[in-house]
Amino acid sequence: MYIPRRDTSSLLNTLAGGRVFPGVHHRASFRVREDGDRYEFEMVSRDGGGSVRVRGARASEWPAGSVFADVGEASEFFRRGSLGYSTSRGSGGYEGLELACERWEVEPLAVEFVRSSFFEDSALFPPGSVEFDCALLMRDVPHRWRGMGRMCCEDAVGVAGAVSRGY
Repeated sequence: MYIPRRDTSSLLNTLAGGRVFPGVHHRASFRVREDGDRYEFEMVSRDGGGSVRVRGARASEWPAGSVFADVGEASEFFRRGSLGYSTSRGSGGYEGLELACERWEVEPLAVEFVRSSFFEDSALFPPGSVEFDCALLMRDVPHRWRGMGRMCCEDAVGVAGAVSRGY
């Protein structure tokens, strides 16, 4: 999977990303609020490159109209997509980073509000071309990030540029 941007609150990850460990990381502020079964998450990048906000509550039912038949199908889709490649520092390749979990446990999150500057960017996605589907909540799962090496290709910069411009 291609990851167009990685954001972190860690200064170390920002400075060392793409040098000591995989992936260029951008500084961002994160706010997470948990109140019983209710959750609110907000990320705002410090360079103005992106923002995300989600508010919702744990749910027992899967949303009607989802492209996934049930939570199990959605969970498996995202479990298989836990490895992502992003553009490396400089040019000529991508660096892989995998979310490695001791166990994979998710549950549905009934979303009341969602905003993403990435998906709201009309230069990337014409109005009406993107529709929110579903959200999964993963809590208290022991995990680590594992570097998966570099993937090189002749036109890495061209491919990344095409993705970032929405082609």
